[in-house]
Parts: sequence; structure tokens; C-alpha cells
Amino acid sequence: MTNNAMISRVENDRVLVLERVFSAPRNLVFKMFKDPEHLKHWWGPKGWELPVCKVDFRPGGVWHYCMKCADKNQGEYYGMEAWGKAVYQEILEPEKIVYMDYFSDADGNENETMPSTKVTMSFIDLGGRTKLVSRGEYASAEALKAVMDMGMLQGITETWDRLEERLNAVK
Repeated sequence: MTNNAMISRVENDRVLVLERVFSAPRNLVFKMFKDPEHLKHWWGPKGWELPVCKVDFRPGGVWHYCMKCADKNQGEYYGMEAWGKAVYQEILEPEKIVYMDYFSDADGNENETMPSTKVTMSFIDLGGRTKLVSRGEYASAEALKAVMDMGMLQGITETWDRLEERLNAVK
């Protein structure tokens, strides 16, 4: 891990803001979020793979994916699958991606019992480096607490660590 640690804060009890600076140009960091061949290499926490990753990268398009735990050291999580679905609302390349994020099943049906999130990803050019700001808006403070209690902060930290590794591998 580099010294580009993630910063997180909660606003208004229901908005989670995550920030991290990556040592890579903005166009490349943005590409990591739109290209399934890149996403397969880094999306998900440490020890998890992305055996399914279908991306229709356009407003109204859907990203449907399956994270699967491939690390036997993770005990009860080994072999577990977690399906997700993002519906893109706005894309301004290479500056911003806005999408609704859902837990889903293998068919892409949204899990109504789990919190959904409106995510706004901003890619800020720092002259060869990129500040990534993710703003997740939840329906309620309880919904945000539910995902935090599930370990989401550790998961996204590990995911962004993997993004840093992928960026270093391809730049």
C-alpha cells in the first residue's frame, strides 16, 4: 500500500464520502471503471474474484457482476458469491460517473431488502495523479449503518488498494 491512504467521512448521517489519490493519470483511472477487462482484475476486496462482469457503459446501461471469494483463508466466506448491479445515470468522461448501486441476484433482480446507494464518482486531475472522490447517498442513516456494519469500509479500502495495484501494473 502506498501513502495515498483513503479518507472517509459521513455527512448528514446518510452520505458516505470516500477520497483517495492515485498515482496515475485521470484518463487511466477512469478507464479502470468502464472496461470490464480492467474491472475483473481489481474490483472487490482482497481474496475475491469477479467471474461475471457485464458492462454496458452508457447512461441507462447496466453493470452486472458477481464477486466470489477465492481465498480459502477467509473461512466461512470461501466460495461465497455476492451479486451486484449498477445502473448508470450520468457519465461525463473522464470526470464523473453517477449510478445507482444495488445488491442483486444472478439474474440482475434487485434485492429490495438490502440498501441501495446513489454513487457519484468524481475523477479530479492532479497533473499526472488523480483524486478519486466517491459520494454514496443512502435513503436513511439506518441504511448507511447497515452497510457499514457489513464491513463495507474495509471492503472498499481493499478494493481501492487492488485498484492501485492494477494501475501500477498497467501504466
